Amino acid sequence: MSTLVLELRQGDLMVVNGAPIRFRNRTRIELAAKARFLFGKQIMPPEAATTPARRIYFALQTAYIGNDEERPAGLAAARRLIADFQEATTSALAREMLREALACAEADDCYQALKLARRVMRHEEEVLGLPPLAAPRAGG
Repeated sequence: MSTLVLELRQGDLMVVNGAPIRFRNRTRIELAAKARFLFGKQIMPPEAATTPARRIYFALQTAYIGNDEERPAGLAAARRLIADFQEATTSALAREMLREALACAEADDCYQALKLARRVMRHEEEVLGLPPLAAPRAGG
């Protein structure tokens, strides 16, 4: 069985299988089983979902790390938001990345979908001249 070792700093937030965990001190953890998790700057708080691409990321995040009731709604929201974005954008690159992201999410590979959504967020920031999303530090 493979394991994943993560080093987390004091104040970091991690969500594992829908449960938020805040670290009170610097620690190293080992995940020894398959789990749905994000940590640190990978986690977008709801108030940061201020643009179309960021709303897509947040919906995919919910589809990935939400609880059992939230995940289906997150995927449905991602489908709707991606369709709206694809219809509105002139960027073939963004449309293709979102097509791939939705395919990944529907195949239950939401982590890969989130990576693609982050690329779309960066593309959106460049095209619209927006500042990059600040990754809030939890606990401080």
